[in-house]
Parts: sequence; structure tokens; C-alpha cells
Amino acid sequence: MDQPKKRAKPGRSPGPASRTSRPRQAEVAGLAGVSQATVSLVLSARGDGKAAAISEETRQRVLDAARSLGYVPDPAARRLAAASNNLLGVFSFTATFPTDVQHSYYPFLVGVEREAAARGYDLLLFTGSSTGGAGAAGPDALSRVRLADGCLFLGRHVPRAELKRLVADGFPVVHLGRREELEGLAWVGADYVSASREVVAHLAELGHRRIVLVREDDDAPPSTDRQQGFLDGLAAAGIAGGPGVVLRCADPARELTARRVRALVADGVTAFVAEETDTGAAWRALNAAVREAGLSCPGDVSLGLLGSPPADLAARPVPMGFDIPRHRLGAAAVRLLAALVAGEEAHEPLVACEFRAGETAGPPAVSPR
Repeated sequence: MDQPKKRAKPGRSPGPASRTSRPRQAEVAGLAGVSQATVSLVLSARGDGKAAAISEETRQRVLDAARSLGYVPDPAARRLAAASNNLLGVFSFTATFPTDVQHSYYPFLVGVEREAAARGYDLLLFTGSSTGGAGAAGPDALSRVRLADGCLFLGRHVPRAELKRLVADGFPVVHLGRREELEGLAWVGADYVSASREVVAHLAELGHRRIVLVREDDDAPPSTDRQQGFLDGLAAAGIAGGPGVVLRCADPARELTARRVRALVADGVTAFVAEETDTGAAWRALNAAVREAGLSCPGDVSLGLLGSPPADLAARPVPMGFDIPRHRLGAAAVRLLAALVAGEEAHEPLVACEFRAGETAGPPAVSPR
């Protein structure tokens, strides 16, 4: 006959103060001496027959173990997370949650709000990142998102470990923007590769054979996608690539000087494209350097923007490039999150970007070398 499973006393388990990671249900199960399925039933506070069959003594053991491990932030959060409240969370990893209608994230949020309202969901906005970024408060910084039925995340850089823990626990999570490097994380995204390739194709059709991409010096998926599309476009047009065609700048305003731009143009570069980011740093630096170099656009040099310009630089001339369908992306993210909350399998295809002819691209001023 199998011997009863021994369980450790809650007092001997490392409590929240001594941990560096958020505990999981498997740990609660081990401490309480029950199965993980039992822990799930107890903590979800389900009212079906399976939950009712659990004895009061077992239920209390699970709750004691969870409390000892710090599995749930507080009883109120546990009750809210357990039930379906028709609440969808939205968490931004920017330094401050965007409220300015000119902020690049604002159209995403408009699409999120409209689709959520159409589906009968309220939104719960998490603004803790404004105090120094997600994760600044410790390894459990994202645990509060469990107050909602599921959560939508957006931002250029994310705390991978925290998101992986949410996904591992089965909490419905959707990231707005490609995140294939986090296994199991659902995401929606724009087709930056195809859109960037189209921008290069347009410049090639105008006769440009020396084109340089200006981007920030990190490996955020939006940046790598745009660079991939840029390089694909060069290859498709029969334009040689190489290390000199991509300028990665840790500080574009400092590194992309007028002197550097003049040197590149003197060496035969006739067109530049810049990536769009939350700050617009690459595009701002490129515009400033071209202006300070005394070059006209598109007379002396053509410019393209892989995205939409910052609001304060949106006045004419309108840059050649593409527009990101932010409203549609926000709506697609809500559709996917709602499906995950309902326990359904779902997939949202990449959203196509719209090419923008603009006014900053023309034939090269001189025959390319």
C-alpha cells in the first residue's frame, strides 16, 4: 500500500521575503501535500462539483501553504483573479504610461478601448512602470495584473522572466508587438519586414544604389524586423549590403553628426532611411544632421522613415515611408486576449502597414558610383 505523502511544514518553507522569484502552484502543492490540480481548484474558488468535493481540512492546508509562500498578493486580489470580472488589463513598459494624444502609443490604446467596449470588457490600466519601469519594484512587479481576467502588454523592452512566469501559470497574456523569443507568449504585430522592404524598393526604383539605414543600437524585435526588411529590399534590388549600410547608434543625436552625413554623401550615399521608435531618436537625429550639413531633401539626398514621424515632426515635408495601423493592432490584441480568456485557441495574422509616398524621396542628384 502506498504511504501517505509527507508534506513540509509551512514554517520551514522560504517565505516571500527570502525569495527572488514568484512561487508557482507546483510549490504550493508540494508544501500542502496535494496535487497541483487540487491547488488550482482551491485557489480558483470554483463552485462546481469538483471543488465542493475537497475537504475543508485540505482546502485550509492549500490556503496556508499559499500564504506561507506568498503565492497570492492578498485575498482580495485572489478573489478578483479567480472570477471572470470582464476586466482586461493594459500594462505599458514605457517610462510613463502614455496619456498625450500625440504619443505614438495613443492610437494603440484607442483601438484597445474601442474593441474592449464592443466586446463588453472594461479596461484596467496598470501604471506602475511610471516609477522606474516594470520590474523596478522587484521580481513580483507584474503580479498585480492578475486582478484582471487577462492582460495586454506593450512596450519596446519587457521583463522576460516576469512574462514567462505569467505564461507558465496559464494566465492569459498578449503582447502588442512581435515577441517570438518568449516561448508560449501570444502576440500580435505589424508586418514591418514587408513594409520596410517596400520602402527600399521604392528608393531603388527612383535610381538609388547607395542607401543607409539609421537605427538604435539594441535588439528590440521591431528594430530587427525593420532591418531585416531593409536588407531584404537591398538584396531584391541587387544592391550590395555589408556593414556600412546599417548605422547602429546608441545615441543617435550625438553619433549622427552633420560631418558624418556629409562624409557619407561624399562617398556616394544618396538616400537614408531611419527606423521609428517610441522616442523617434533616429529620425530626429537624421533630420537634424541633414539640415546642419546644408543638404536639401530630396534634392541633395532622399530620406525615408520606417514608420510614422513623431507628432512634433509631422509637419511638411511628409516623409516617405509607411504608416503603422495602430488602431487595428490594438483591436487585434483585444480579440486575441478575449479568446485566451475564454479558453479558446486563436491566432491573429500580421497586420499590413500602408506605404506612404511622402515628399522626401526623389531621384538621386548625381549618378551613383
